[in-house]
Amino acid sequence: MHSHGEDDRPYEDDPPVADELREALRQIGLTGRASLSAAGDTAKALRALVAADVSLARSALGRTLAMSGVAIICGATAWLFLMGALVVFLNGATVLTWTAALLIPAGLSLLAAAIATWAAVHYFGHTRLDATRRQLARLGIGELSELMPSPDSAETARDAEQGKPPREPAAAQTRRPPTEQAGT
Repeated sequence: MHSHGEDDRPYEDDPPVADELREALRQIGLTGRASLSAAGDTAKALRALVAADVSLARSALGRTLAMSGVAIICGATAWLFLMGALVVFLNGATVLTWTAALLIPAGLSLLAAAIATWAAVHYFGHTRLDATRRQLARLGIGELSELMPSPDSAETARDAEQGKPPREPAAAQTRRPPTEQAGT
């Protein structure tokens, strides 16, 4: 029979493993609850911060719109006075009639309005978020998703949007056929 040596005996000083495991699980549970509580407190603080920031932004937006209105009114009246002074100058200092003197500032105003309209339409085009919409379409999200290539395709979203054939990858464009590489 097998005899028990000194190494086979359990130590009387060691606590049972089950008690240690229970204590470790209890500590993990306490730590998890403390972490969850801290995450909740953080979320509440972040919500309060966002609410205060949105309130400040809303107030600032109202004041910005009011001051923008004042600036537009002052700019418009200054423009009108300048155009009136130009009419008086053109009629008095030159041989232009009142009609011609009035038409010149009117033409300048129309030209300025046309340039401003063109710029507004140009800048408004940037509000469409084209690059973001193309990327979302490549991921299969949005109204353009049926028209876009799959994410693993070599075709660019812009080419697909414009109906162009897919481009070859840059590495394929720089390689020559094997017969040309031999020095022919």
